[in-house]
Amino acid sequence: MSGTVAPKLSKDFIWGFATASFQIEGSTDVDGRGKSIWDDFSKQPGKTMDGRDGDVATDSYRLWKEDIALLAQYGVKSYRFSVSWSRVIPLGGRNDPVNPKGIQFYSNLIDALLENGIVPFVTLYHWDLPQALHDRYGGWLNKDEIVQDYVRYAKVCFESFGDRVKHWLTMNEPWCISILGYGRGVFAPGRSSDRERSPEGNSSTEPWIVGHSVILAHAYAVKLYREEFKASQGGQIGITLNGDWAMPYDDSPQNVEAAQHALDVAIGWFADPIYLGHYPDYMKQMLRERLPEFTPEELAVVKGSSDFYGMNTYTTNLCRAGGDDEFQGFVEYTFIRPDGTQLGTQAHCAWLQDYPQGFRDLLNYLWKRYKLPIYVTENGFAVKDENSKPIEEALQDNDRVNYFKGTTSALKAAVLEDGVDVRAYFPWSFVDNFEWQACLLYHHRIFGVTYVDYETQKRYPKESAKFLVKWFGNNIDAAEKPSNKAPPALPQKVADYPSGHFGLEGPSIVQGLKA
Repeated sequence: MSGTVAPKLSKDFIWGFATASFQIEGSTDVDGRGKSIWDDFSKQPGKTMDGRDGDVATDSYRLWKEDIALLAQYGVKSYRFSVSWSRVIPLGGRNDPVNPKGIQFYSNLIDALLENGIVPFVTLYHWDLPQALHDRYGGWLNKDEIVQDYVRYAKVCFESFGDRVKHWLTMNEPWCISILGYGRGVFAPGRSSDRERSPEGNSSTEPWIVGHSVILAHAYAVKLYREEFKASQGGQIGITLNGDWAMPYDDSPQNVEAAQHALDVAIGWFADPIYLGHYPDYMKQMLRERLPEFTPEELAVVKGSSDFYGMNTYTTNLCRAGGDDEFQGFVEYTFIRPDGTQLGTQAHCAWLQDYPQGFRDLLNYLWKRYKLPIYVTENGFAVKDENSKPIEEALQDNDRVNYFKGTTSALKAAVLEDGVDVRAYFPWSFVDNFEWQACLLYHHRIFGVTYVDYETQKRYPKESAKFLVKWFGNNIDAAEKPSNKAPPALPQKVADYPSGHFGLEGPSIVQGLKA
């Protein structure tokens, strides 16, 4: 019928963009910040693409007001960002001094977000462990020390920001912390059994030890929040896990089983203890005595230690039995179907193809298995060769637009047709930024929906940003849409932007966007 109104997402649905402290802030030696494990690691030859480090990144420590103005112009409901542990407690430890300038920076950021009607969605740990803790006792390898230090850091944040922050993420992607940092050795601190990559480390034991420590640090921080802060502050707290959909290569029993094994290692390793109270059986069979055990007291703290399911996902893998990679559960990943066709559009990263049905399938799997509301805290696409394109071409990021067309449609279908309780969606990422390292084929400009000219630090919305702003404006119940947050009329080409736009001189961001 012509008069039928299409159903929309709830007026309470949260959407916005996501970032991480080390990838955007820069100013690594400013105002008392201590080193994180990424500071020196990113300067080692061959560790990052083009030899870039995080010393400047997108200069957001200095340009945070401009960034918030752009977020407001986009009309986002929320902004997911992370706090730098070593900016708040430079040496990291429970007996080390707190840095008042670090506290003030994040407090000012939170206040400004709220003044612009933007909900702060705060990640406590996005991979940037204070270097001092790694040097002092091995960081995540020392469960007894790191849990206490992390909980104290979390307490400082709850005390300092919790009166205004109502959405907390304890950890970002424990799988990456554990496997990429202590197994493959491609993320800081770069430990691995591969002596060509790292002078020290044991890939057969350290990742599982680290993962265990991360779970416990998360759980005890949640325990602290619930016991000492939740009643007065009224927030939610949980963890966000990475994990892509695993689809059997074909209908053979061994490949169906392989797909489940892939999910067990990529997701169940962390989700099953936290939501179900035990490690997956396949993990126990695969690792045996190498998989640490929780004491009964620890398990009582771990089980149920997340108010929601935080979901970071990017792609779908076709899964075949017989792989040789323990970190993938001895499952072979491919994007090539039995008939020889590709699963979807290839991204710049070898590990990423566009397949929106897999996004919907994963939402359904997580909802049925863990039975908690889902917050999609990362999802995005790396346009092939975008880093080398001239700005005018890079702004026309059609493959990313098509990716988001698929995932937003799948998200809406999962909610309205399948009954999945999804409450938030944060595309990755708000701006082009420092990307972590070379071995995963990352570049410094492949995921952002906002182009950053690194010579001038000016920001330019890409077509993907415009699409997302318009889509959420049209697909969330209008009752929640503030009158001052109408979708912006963004300039259509670079020449339309005034000189000085988004920089420290000349017109403000908002003036530039309204030009």
